[in-house]
Amino acid sequence: MAKVTFREERCKGCGLCVGACPKKIVALDETKLNQQGHHPAKVTEPEKCIGCAFCATMCPDCVITVER
Repeated sequence: MAKVTFREERCKGCGLCVGACPKKIVALDETKLNQQGHHPAKVTEPEKCIGCAFCATMCPDCVITVER
């Protein structure tokens, strides 16, 4: 199982990672705001992550780390 980490304080909530995930398990966290006032991205079902790192590749701010 892969481990996905988000640097939430740098996420601007653009949603590019959400659209890039083939398993549709990345979403913007509507219950949380970071210091910039954006809803950061999160993985909703980490056990379903296949470690493809498409989300990290799409992120323009390099806030996502995928470890296998």
